[in-house]
Amino acid sequence: MDRKFMMLNMSHKSGSRISIIGNQAFSLINFRGSLIDEMVSRGFEVFALAPDYDDPTRAEVRSLGAEPVDYSLSRTGMNPLRDAADMLRLAVLLRRLKPDITLGYAIKPVIYGTFAAWLVRVPQRFATIEGLGYAFTPSGDAEPVKRRVLRSVVSVLYAMALRHANLVFFLNKDDIDEFSKKRLVLPAQVFLLGGIGVDVDYWRPAQPVMKPITFLLAARLLREKGIVEYAKAAWLIKRKHPDTRFILLGGLDSNPGALSHAEVETWVAEGILDWPGHVSDVRPWLAQTSVYVLPSYREGVPRSTQEAMAMARPVITTDAPGCRETVIDGKNGFLVPVRNAEALASAMEQFILQPNLIEKMGQASRRIAEERFDVHKVNQVILREIGKC
Repeated sequence: MDRKFMMLNMSHKSGSRISIIGNQAFSLINFRGSLIDEMVSRGFEVFALAPDYDDPTRAEVRSLGAEPVDYSLSRTGMNPLRDAADMLRLAVLLRRLKPDITLGYAIKPVIYGTFAAWLVRVPQRFATIEGLGYAFTPSGDAEPVKRRVLRSVVSVLYAMALRHANLVFFLNKDDIDEFSKKRLVLPAQVFLLGGIGVDVDYWRPAQPVMKPITFLLAARLLREKGIVEYAKAAWLIKRKHPDTRFILLGGLDSNPGALSHAEVETWVAEGILDWPGHVSDVRPWLAQTSVYVLPSYREGVPRSTQEAMAMARPVITTDAPGCRETVIDGKNGFLVPVRNAEALASAMEQFILQPNLIEKMGQASRRIAEERFDVHKVNQVILREIGKC
């Protein structure tokens, strides 16, 4: 039987229509593809909302059995008039789609998606807080007034929007504590998910590269990802171990905390980092590395680290919210202080001086990924909780 016919037939029986509201088509496919597929198989009629579809991404969403839907959203920046107009347009769109459920993730889809769904009386409204982002991440220096103002505005908007959510999924306890302390969410609305998970059958273990010892960081090129510290630690290591290789994957970004092209090119020109830019498939790059590194200042629970763990890579990350959820210090990697390039370099050097740790800790990473970050297990939890409301 044709899959589309099956989907329509099953959704007629279940009567459940769900709108997943994201801020990028790429993230819907790569980070929510498995969940969409699971929803479709259970008989949901799924509308996947994103502001930047093109023909290939529309085709990918349709291949999952969902319907791609364009909507207007400025992903970064705070323009109150533009955002208010986008929210009202989204409300009109949701009224036309008539979903029974909405699920928003990322700051603006959570805030404006929840507001819009409430305005048109969507029966069930869910949100996922996948990290607190630029506004809530400490800068380390004297904090700019602009960031303080932005945090205050976002906090007010979160408090106003989340009061209309049935349930709010969080990835780590630190974010729950932050939202609870600021009274942005009620205790009865909170659910600790732990991570959005990865397909452990897709991200298969690969034998680590041992010569040269190779470190990899994959992230949007934002300062709060710890990229400056990664480059400095690489410079420190190369003074003592010049054959060591350092790879940086990721594209330039419009976020206020983004690095400039010139900064990254300087590290490349000095021979500190290899920078292929954004890549569509990280697996071949993880396959040619020894250790994964993410010196981020704060995360939800980083997806890139879960992918590296599933491919049996040890991890060096920071003892920061979200990041610390992925590493048992000394078992599958090392935790280092935030913004400390020297400590990061010291952790890197342990793998250079004791290369037997690479395979041992990598195997531990794989076991943890299977136990805690299997996307199929995570999806069952999400769908169970949605079904309770």
